[in-house]
Amino acid sequence: MKHTSPVNWKVRKLDQLGFVGRGRSQHRPRNEPSLYGGEYPFFQTGDIKAANLYLSEHSQTYNEKGLAQSKLWEPGTLCITIAANIADTAILAIPGCFPDSVIGFIADPSEADVRFIKYYIDLIKLDMQQVSHGTTQDNLSLDKLLRFDFVAPDVEEQQKIAAVLSAYDDLIENNLRRIKILEEMAQNLYREWFVKFRFPGHQRARFIDSPLGRIPEGWEVRGAMENNHWSFIHQNIGAYEGVKRYYATADIDGITITSNGIEYTYSQKPIRAQKQPLINSVWFARMQETYKMIAVAKPNAFLAANCMHSSGFAGFKAHDEDSFAFLFLTIKSKEFHLEKDRYCTGATQRSLTNDGLSRILTISPPRDIVQNFGRLAMRHVELILVLQQRNKILRRTRDLLLPKLISGEVDV
Repeated sequence: MKHTSPVNWKVRKLDQLGFVGRGRSQHRPRNEPSLYGGEYPFFQTGDIKAANLYLSEHSQTYNEKGLAQSKLWEPGTLCITIAANIADTAILAIPGCFPDSVIGFIADPSEADVRFIKYYIDLIKLDMQQVSHGTTQDNLSLDKLLRFDFVAPDVEEQQKIAAVLSAYDDLIENNLRRIKILEEMAQNLYREWFVKFRFPGHQRARFIDSPLGRIPEGWEVRGAMENNHWSFIHQNIGAYEGVKRYYATADIDGITITSNGIEYTYSQKPIRAQKQPLINSVWFARMQETYKMIAVAKPNAFLAANCMHSSGFAGFKAHDEDSFAFLFLTIKSKEFHLEKDRYCTGATQRSLTNDGLSRILTISPPRDIVQNFGRLAMRHVELILVLQQRNKILRRTRDLLLPKLISGEVDV
């Protein structure tokens, strides 16, 4: 991306602005179980992609043996992915390790603000991805990274620019924390009612045997395709006027849409762009060991009219608004995803077919139980969707300001 900068801004390479080095994971094979399960966070490219500004969430940890063949980086280190996901960035909020598919940058405090450098890389990310194309796998080497020019003002000006942009990210981070708390509250409520069966009036319930163990009398166990409270969405998207925004499974992390997707006319859309979201529908990725979901309800109803999903998603529509929270939290539950992985098939990429989906057993309580639960849980679920929409607006505003501030077009 070409842009002009004020004449007093200097052109420098990344290693002139601080220390640059690759992460370390020397042991082979890298997934050796004896390296893991300790107290040292081990961040991978997917963790960096999923992060916003700061990086603290991780799925694996190193033990002492793992640390010995790696390196512990300090908070404030900028992590830059160079394989799998090219040029994704996040700043370590806690000490942690990362593999050699990640480059670490430690800013020289007299030369650079680490947040400014992170935002600068966000600005030239497409350029970095273009020079990373390979015949087998895309890769941004350290040598290629160090060829890029960083046109930057003095540190004080960098800090002012970074402060404006990071104000948006701070709001996003705060909303993400609230979303996480709401998710936990809603999931705990779901488990109380439908896993532990401590719903209102459970003291008077009789329990009977079922394929899922003891359940209250009057409740049923049904395959996921035949639950009384939702329907499987069979139909694909029909012809449409104008454009719709397409989201692939790669654009989703957890329950959050993390990219802007791509707009297509009906004649231009990819073959995999087949699924039409509906109001009160929940979609999940079919691939094994993949946790990706899209929920569509009143707070983000525009998705139903303006978007489409990959055929890598399967979707259900709740029979009514009061059943939506039950559907959402059933699909979101640990039990559902364990069963999903169990029934995935395929020689190369294992995923869930409709036949496999029909084999997943789900609880189907009486309608009044589901409705009462929905009235309680929906306040949490709707607020999650509202906060996600706020974050989308914050990201869009930040991204509009980003090139103007980083290029010096707008004076802070």
